[in-house]
Amino acid sequence: MRSFFLFLIVLSKLILPAKGQPEQQPNIIFILVDDLGYGDIGVFFQNERKGRNDRSEPWIMTPHLDNMAQEGAMMTDHYTAAPVCAPSRASILMGVNQGHAHVRDNQFDKEIGENHTMADVLKAAGYATVAVGKWGLQGKGEGPDWPTHPLKVGFDQYFGYIRHGDGHEHYPVEGVYRGSKEVYHNYEIVEGLDKCYTGDLFTARAKDYIIKHQEKNSQQPFFMYLAYDTPHAVIELPTQGYPDGGGLNGGVQWLGTEGNMINTATGEVDSFIYPEFAEATYDHDKDPSTVEVPWPDTYKRYATVNRRIDDQVGDLMNLLEDLEISENTLVVFTSDNGPSRESYLPQEYVAYTPEFFNNFAYFDGIKRDVYEGGLRTATIAHWPEHIKAGTVVNSPSISYDWMATFADAAGAPVPIRTDGVSLLPSLTGKGKQEASQIYVEYAQGGKVPEYAEFLEAHQGKKRGQMQMLRQGNMVGVRYNIKGHGDDFEIYEVTKDPQQGNDLAADNEALQTTFKATVLRNRIIDKQAPRPYDEALVPSMVVDKPKNGLVAKTYSVNSAWIPKVSLKAVSSKKVKSLAINKVSTKGNLVMWQGYLAVPEDGKYTFSADRGRSHFFMRIHDIGVLDGNYATDHSPEGTVHLQKGLHPVKIYYLKETRNTPLNLFWTDADGNKQEIPAGAWYR
Repeated sequence: MRSFFLFLIVLSKLILPAKGQPEQQPNIIFILVDDLGYGDIGVFFQNERKGRNDRSEPWIMTPHLDNMAQEGAMMTDHYTAAPVCAPSRASILMGVNQGHAHVRDNQFDKEIGENHTMADVLKAAGYATVAVGKWGLQGKGEGPDWPTHPLKVGFDQYFGYIRHGDGHEHYPVEGVYRGSKEVYHNYEIVEGLDKCYTGDLFTARAKDYIIKHQEKNSQQPFFMYLAYDTPHAVIELPTQGYPDGGGLNGGVQWLGTEGNMINTATGEVDSFIYPEFAEATYDHDKDPSTVEVPWPDTYKRYATVNRRIDDQVGDLMNLLEDLEISENTLVVFTSDNGPSRESYLPQEYVAYTPEFFNNFAYFDGIKRDVYEGGLRTATIAHWPEHIKAGTVVNSPSISYDWMATFADAAGAPVPIRTDGVSLLPSLTGKGKQEASQIYVEYAQGGKVPEYAEFLEAHQGKKRGQMQMLRQGNMVGVRYNIKGHGDDFEIYEVTKDPQQGNDLAADNEALQTTFKATVLRNRIIDKQAPRPYDEALVPSMVVDKPKNGLVAKTYSVNSAWIPKVSLKAVSSKKVKSLAINKVSTKGNLVMWQGYLAVPEDGKYTFSADRGRSHFFMRIHDIGVLDGNYATDHSPEGTVHLQKGLHPVKIYYLKETRNTPLNLFWTDADGNKQEIPAGAWYR
């Protein structure tokens, strides 16, 4: 079904280009690294650390990433959708928050879900699409049977680790610390990857793809999802120093010969440490009068892996310059979550802790926390023709905004399901930036680490069920949630990045708003139960409501229901959802108003709409999604408080109008069509 759907959207693209599509669509490269902390990047934190010259506080330099930021935009208040990799990556690719995602919590290797992906959207806009690196969202099965293998979710090509756990080993053949792993090219296992360090391997493969694409089809834009598996976990070393130069004729190169796949597949596996780290010393006892001691080998390793990522990104950026496509290529660099304390090294090594380099920067929390250190990610955007050098974006944003951003850059419609907004206005300085909807939910055993750098109130705090949301400068956080009545800690993070001054006692109104907002942004997932799943979504007070809805129509050129920012071609007050009462102008109908819920309780919604594209939101909850799969009728369950709830219902008219009928089923199992008297405006 997905293949047929993609055929239709590509066909529609060929016949009718997307409205507003720019004359030259940019290439797009999304670089996602694994467990890199906000404090790992020079311009975000390490340069400041070096400037203090405290010999008891070692530092790491990232010159290429610093240069990328100086030529583009630093995004200082960018968040990840979840504090661990699988749900984070799923939200990015699907453009939705964790309250709407199919992959939540620690559901590694689960299928990503049947819906539009970032690759689908860009492929429909005419892009060649490729995924390189770590996946971990394929679902059950093997080979072609994986339900959401990259080739089945919008990518034309794939090269990398399919399974989540394989990404914990950075030598596929030798398997130094975690055993040998499988790298796939599309559905086939790649043989002959001896001595291939994955960071180099994925970079070489990415470069090879770009070079060949430009040789064969330079007029077609490409989208690359480049997902590294470093610096996460095992902290293995490369075989040798990074090759000189970079770009087309230097740096790492794809050779494509078994046993000699890349030009760094020689030398000793897990051996090379950058010279500046090999002899590095520090003031271990914070006493300048005593002799400094060498860095422990664990930290020499981490610094090398971190610096290697910097070289790999620099190499890729050089390639874009050499091919003369840098000016029209949007490159985004970010991480999937905050820093990790995992190392997977033998017992003779000291265990890794982010305290050594303060990878968490100014914040408390690490990977698996919803405090700022677990969610705030050092993010860079580079697009010379459009993003002014030296731009600093300090407005809050989140990783599921990238689908809408890339669609905007490509002149493509973004599916109505997305919770993200385009970040182009804040990046380019053109247009008004819509506020990002920043919401995270996550469940994890364990506690916040008891690091001396963390505030005492946070050290050892039990995690359990957690939530975070941000509105403006204010952040709400809940740990170990037992019920929806639990209060949020509230912080003004622009003034209090470490979240030490809880303002909850002085912000009762904001507390109420936060509690209502989190219920209005999510839907129940039985595979990731929450203690607030059955809490009633609060209704709203509406001044003098009148019976009926407002039906607006739009003329859209899309194979799915898009988020509409166009001016409506018609607007009409109607009594019901009857198609024959709506203006014949335009092909997309949006009914907007309020749904009057008669009693507190559980309501299950369903629809009869033939095979037409359809979507329904109550508040910001995606209750019914018939926008991707039109061959079945979806259902959605919400617990609603008695009263009025804002609703938007979207219907893409096909060549033959099909009646739209909406039903609700109460907690007692009574199903009926929603009566006309339940709609208000």
